[in-house]
Formats: sequence, C-alpha cells, structure tokens
Amino acid sequence: MSRTYFSQRRVLVTGGAGFVGSHLIDKLIEQGDEVLCVDNLFTGAKANIAHLLGHPRFEFMRHDICFPLFVEVDLIYNLACPASPIHYQHDPVQTTKVSVIGSINMLGLAKRVGARILQASTSEVYGDPAEHPQTESYWGNVNPIGLRSCYDEGKRCAETLFFDYHRQHDLEIKVARIFNTYGPRMHPSDGRVVSNFIMQALRGEDITIYGEGNQTRSFCYVDDLVRGLMKLMESNDGLTGPVNIGNPVEFTIRELAELVLEMTGSQSKLIEMPLPSDDPTQRRPNIELAQNELGWEPKIPLREGLVPTIEFFRRLSN
Repeated sequence: MSRTYFSQRRVLVTGGAGFVGSHLIDKLIEQGDEVLCVDNLFTGAKANIAHLLGHPRFEFMRHDICFPLFVEVDLIYNLACPASPIHYQHDPVQTTKVSVIGSINMLGLAKRVGARILQASTSEVYGDPAEHPQTESYWGNVNPIGLRSCYDEGKRCAETLFFDYHRQHDLEIKVARIFNTYGPRMHPSDGRVVSNFIMQALRGEDITIYGEGNQTRSFCYVDDLVRGLMKLMESNDGLTGPVNIGNPVEFTIRELAELVLEMTGSQSKLIEMPLPSDDPTQRRPNIELAQNELGWEPKIPLREGLVPTIEFFRRLSN
C-alpha cells in the first residue's frame, strides 16, 4: 500500500460530513491518520464534524465529486452519495451522476496518485432479492427504470467502473456492500425506518409501517460498520470485493417499531400504510466472506445500539 514521506497516511473521505463518513473519520483520526473530508453538504452536516474542526490532522473541503479533485492522498474512501430514498429521489439525475461521474473522478484520482480506493456500495444492488440471505455472488433483481433505480443502478454502475479500473489499470480497489446501518448522526428527516420510528415515537406521533410490517431488514450499528470498512481497506490485495458488511440478524419492521415504542416509553400508535414502489420484502446479508477473510462480524445487538441512537434523537428534538 502506498505511503507518503510523512509519518501519517493521508486519507480522503468523500461524503465525510455524512452519517457514516463522520464516524469513519473519527476512527481514522483516532488511529493516527491525516484526513481530508470532502463533502458538498447536500445531506452531510458540519455539525457531524464540528468536534474535529481545528484538529491538526483534519481538513474539511466543500466540494462536489462530480467535478475533478486534485489532491495528494494515500487512501480514498468513496462514501459520497445520498443514501435515503427521500434524499436520492429529490434529484435522481444528480444521484446517478454522483455514483457514476463521481466514481470516475475518484478512480481517476486514485490512478494518478497510486492510492488504494474503497467504494461504499449498497445492499440495494440486490434489489428485491430472489435469493435469501444475499451472497456476494447473487446478481440481484433490480428494476432499472423504477423510482429507486437512480440509486440502485448508480451503485451497480459504480461497482462496474471500480472493477474495470482494477482490470484495465491494475488499480487497488475495495468494494463494500453496506446493509441497513443506524446510529447517532443519522439525518432526522432521511425517511429511513430507524430514524422515522424514533422521531415519531419521541414526538408522540403515529408510527407508520408499510403493509403489515412483515418485510424484514437487518440493522447494523454504525461502529460495527466502520470497523468492517476499515478491515476491508486494510485487507490483502487479493480481496477486492464485493464484500457484504451488515448484521445478519433479521427483524420484521413491526418488531423494530414495537422495540422503539418500548425503549422510548412512547404512547404512539402503529398505523399501516400502502407499500411503496419497489420496496424489498426481505433483506439480510450472508457475511461468511467478511467473517472468513476479514475476521469481522457485528458485535452490537439492536437493543444495545438503539440506546445511544435514541439519546441522540432525543437531544435533537429538545
């Protein structure tokens, strides 16, 4: 892996002011790296990195990766892209552009400076899966013209670009397929199920579940995810990915809603709404590859991870 002449590695994190990116930067700084955080602040927030401003090994740059970036770095974590349906459907063309053009720009940068680069892909590449749980070899069941396709197909194309750069230019790549993640610093209005349920419960509003709430998800606490991403980045050259990073413990949406009600002490009622278009009915990772090759598996159960997550949203709503 390439190094600079300085004692620290210089690490670029795109989307670094976002939910996952800011937690990743905390860990990189903690282990002694020098970090350049790049974010256009569409869904990221300066509040997520405020505690790092002024740190001698941290630098923030407001920049959209759909435009080229000329910096010198050793490692690149490419996390830039809105990840919740409300945000990525707000401007679907821009969502596709950040996955495709943004990836081309970051891959070009990695090629120029000889950096290893990690792509934050997504379980959404599996679509509404016909295989359960999902292994990395499954090609997916995605609607290429649906409302969610700007994100799903954008990420699938990004993976294609990463592997073509690897094959054509011998670039060191890592591809992580991230499953549902939750924790402090989630955007309170991102429309994702954990933040939705907690905010509705804290406000005493009805909790909306879609259909009968029997669709399943697996929820990975953000610290577990970050640990997995860092292990993948540091893994041997032969492991390019894709690698599923997520929690294989499956919950129904109704079970999550009932747990949030219990833990917040809310008197909110559960109400059922029609299922949205292309919403997957099942989603759970097979993480055998991560377990065997990275020695990684999640450690934090849902109930434990919800404690600081609820506390974060409680402070926001006060």
